[in-house]
Order: sequence, then structure tokens, then C-alpha cells
Amino acid sequence: MTVQEKHDRHARHARHARHARHAKQEKQPAGPGAEETFAFSRAAAELGLKPRELELAVQLEKVRAVAAPGGGRRRVPRAEVARLQEAEDFPDGLRERVRVVGTAEAAELMGISPDRFTRLARVGLISPATFYVNRYRAVVWLYPAVELREFVEREPAMLSGIMPKNLKALLDAGEDWRARNWRSRRIGQLARQTDDPWARAAVPAGVLPADELAQIVDDPYERAYLRKLRPALVSTRADSTATWDVVERLIRADDPDEVLWIRLSLLYALDEARACRSAPMPGGAPQEGPRQAPSEAPPQAPREGPSEAPRHSPPDGSGETRPRGFRAWLRRRAG
Repeated sequence: MTVQEKHDRHARHARHARHARHAKQEKQPAGPGAEETFAFSRAAAELGLKPRELELAVQLEKVRAVAAPGGGRRRVPRAEVARLQEAEDFPDGLRERVRVVGTAEAAELMGISPDRFTRLARVGLISPATFYVNRYRAVVWLYPAVELREFVEREPAMLSGIMPKNLKALLDAGEDWRARNWRSRRIGQLARQTDDPWARAAVPAGVLPADELAQIVDDPYERAYLRKLRPALVSTRADSTATWDVVERLIRADDPDEVLWIRLSLLYALDEARACRSAPMPGGAPQEGPRQAPSEAPPQAPREGPSEAPRHSPPDGSGETRPRGFRAWLRRRAG
């Protein structure tokens, strides 16, 4: 056998192995009581969508996806694919429901100027569904076309004329709610994808700056568990460090009002998670039942700064640990 023949033989074996792996991943057999699911690539092909379109369709909750057994990327149930295929307007209707447009196309669809559209989006009246960073490291926001048409029908007075004084004041102050509204949309989407209370708590925890998270979650084991469960707000990888810096700024909450809202959401979610089970210790499994507060804890320095957002209180020196969490903060405020 010549060297070339050996090379061709190895190449054929490699191709066969890849095809076998792909076929195994595309269609996952259902176990007892489990529904049969497709990988995103197979589901996208069945639905006539591009993989990125299907990813967005799942984010917009137009297509149902479920967690994969053992972790990994979510999968689309075969029954969901069949349901969508049976719709009278398939496949064009599905494509239209997940279509997103940039500023120029959005303004044309709504019959207004791009400048007017941008102002409506900056004051939070129109929320982007996703974005990408172009080669100039500029953020390009994308909006669901179906939501834009609904806005035209619902708010015709906002399409022309002078902007209301309160909205004009926001614009004059340089406000831009596009990133904030996108984060709010994604937090809601990701929280609805899980029934596990710790996984739900990991969603708002994932958008808080590290110092804010440390103030809310003073237990290092809980913080580590939240980081482990933290879902990705964006599904695509940046092609450069500079691009990722832009994405990272969009992922993190930065507005004081938004940070306060997320802190409150996290406190409430932590109350539910701790009541369900404790966070696992290193090398151990999480235990069922509420977490037992330690009898002693080192005192913490008070946080400096103007914000008075809720935070956990350390022991007060009397040997009793104050209640933790959102409800405890409300009781302290009421007293």
C-alpha cells in the first residue's frame, strides 16, 4: 500500500467517524418518560431556519427548547418541531416571527426617520432583542420586526410630532436604555428556562459587577455556586479582546436604578434558593433543606458610597444572627 493510499484510507475513516458522531448528536433517543429531542443544527434544518435564527427564536420564546440530559447546549423537542411544521403559515410565518432588523430597516418598516427611531429606542420605548459588534467595534442593535409593527399600532402618536417633555428630558440628559432593556429581556428569558431556584438566582447574579455581588452574597461557597450555574447572556464568541471588552460592558449592569432592581431580584431569588437547599461545599453535593446560618461570623466594614441598596447584615455582637435576604431587609426598613 502506497503512502497516498494510506493517507486516503485514514481520511475516509476520519470522515466516517465524524459522520457517526454528528448523527448521534443530531437525534437523541428518548429514555423512559423522556421526550425525543433534536440538536439545534438538526432542528434548524427541519424548521428552515439558520442556526442563529433558531437561537434567537428560542431566546424570543417562539420555539421551545429543553435542557439536555447531563448538561450542555439546550435541545429542541421533536414534538415542538412537529407543532411548528403543522402551522398554516409554516415556514414563512415562523421566519417572520423571529426576524430582527437594524435601525435603518426598522425606521423604514415603521414609516419614520432613523433619527426618530433611535430616539424612541434610547428612551426605552422600543427594546432590542439582540446585537452584534461590527468591525469598527460599534454596537449594532437588532429589533424584532413583529414588535415594531405592534408599536406602530399601539402608539401612533409617538411616530411624529414633538417628543413628550419627560422623554425629551431623558434625551437631553444623554440617557440610553437600549442595553438596559436588552439585559432586562435576557434576564427574564433565562430565568424562565429553569425550575431550579439556584439556577434562577444565578441569572441576576451574572449581570452584577463583582463588588456588588460580593455585598449581596457574602458566603464564598454560594458565590462560587452561582458562578458555576451562571448562564451566558450572549451565545456568540467575540473574535478579539477589544470586541469582547465591548460585549462585557453590555453584559454588566451599570445604571444605579438598574443595579438596585437586580439586587432586589437576587435577594428574593436567594431567599427561595436557600429555603430549598444549601449551596454545596467544595467537593460535596448540595444538601436538601434550608441553609443553617453560622453562629458566628467576622464583622464586615460598612459599604461606602451613596447607594443604600439592601445588603445582608452581619451578626450584631449579641450572639444572634440577623435574618438574611430580601424579606429581612424589608423588615429592617419597616422598623
